[in-house]
Amino acid sequence: MWVVVFVAVGVARKTKLTPVLYFLFFGSLLSNMGILPEQSHPFIRGFAELGIVVIMFALGFEENTSSFVQSVKRSWGIALFGAIGPFLIAYVIADYFWGNTNVSLMCGLTMTATAVSLTMVSLKSVGLHKSPAATGIMTSAVLDDIASLALVAVLLPIVTGSASISIEAVSWTIGKAIAFFICVGIIGAWIFPHESTGFMRHLPVLRRFGIKHVFALAKGEHTTLIVLTCALLLGLAAHGLGFHPAVGAYMAGLVLKEEYFSFLDNPDINQFANTKKIVDEAAFSWIGPIFFIDLGAKIVFNVDTLSSVIPEIIVMTLGVFFVQIITAGLAAKYTGNFNWPESLMIGFGMLGRAELAFVVMDIAYVQNGIFDEKIFFTLMTAIFWLNVSVPVTIAWWRPYLSGNKKLFGRVPHLP
Repeated sequence: MWVVVFVAVGVARKTKLTPVLYFLFFGSLLSNMGILPEQSHPFIRGFAELGIVVIMFALGFEENTSSFVQSVKRSWGIALFGAIGPFLIAYVIADYFWGNTNVSLMCGLTMTATAVSLTMVSLKSVGLHKSPAATGIMTSAVLDDIASLALVAVLLPIVTGSASISIEAVSWTIGKAIAFFICVGIIGAWIFPHESTGFMRHLPVLRRFGIKHVFALAKGEHTTLIVLTCALLLGLAAHGLGFHPAVGAYMAGLVLKEEYFSFLDNPDINQFANTKKIVDEAAFSWIGPIFFIDLGAKIVFNVDTLSSVIPEIIVMTLGVFFVQIITAGLAAKYTGNFNWPESLMIGFGMLGRAELAFVVMDIAYVQNGIFDEKIFFTLMTAIFWLNVSVPVTIAWWRPYLSGNKKLFGRVPHLP
């Protein structure tokens, strides 16, 4: 599997696509060749589950909380309508083909969150990763991820049958999710900061300490251990409430700010960068990829199965493709005040589906058996083509965004 990771990353760099696609592809290839078993060994399965928790923490840890908060005002509409549209169209298509409410809900959740890493790599390859459109995409994608995680937290216990479908049960599940996110907010706003605020200023001992003091222990030698412990504790808290541990891990990464790592007198030591490098290597190089390879191993190629779901694949791919562009593009124009070329670029940039989509599919297909093989094939193939469309559409639209080309005889960069 680690050899596959090395090969997949190299191929991804050549093709400028996300390595996740190749992890899944090679996992499926090795499974169909009989090298990897379709049913994973318990050790590999446990290792894979650890991998997705570390990945979700790394994605949250990567976000700049301050910049994210400043961009929310302009991007909230893109995130809202750019998520509702794909969710609804995937739900309607799934309901039409399979007629199962639980399946339709999980299909909607699968298609809700945007793959920001894939989009940012594609934008960087054409020199647009620092453009206003890139900022809008990144902020909207993070909001989408948070909203999707909240929906997963609320809907998963109901869909899997661990919570009954009644007003009391649904209210209890929603209440637990709200309480969890409020607790995470309190940790991020009052407990972690070095300078105590709010009621924390009146507590005799805690008002003098923050997470920065904990990081400073042993001159920062155990910083990585501490941040991973934070991810684990919030992951366990989420699991204890009936949610997926990845929900807690992502939120732990989101509330850890870069400023908390400025505790050493030596300015040449960037403890945040050092810690992030270690976390990223674990998440994207040697632990996290096992999750995707193991998931790909479940795709046992069957010509009859694949040919039987071609109509579903086409409809799901085209439905999400056009609805995502239209809803995100219109929201960018009318709620974010982007011009039309930037709005369309945002629509193109939000087409990708990656980590969170595969977490939902793993929960629905591998862990709970909500999806059958045909549904799993349909979603995996649709996501593959949506991800391929991201670098293609971004590269195609770049000259129109810059004004070097005209569309329908008009200069597209004019608002």
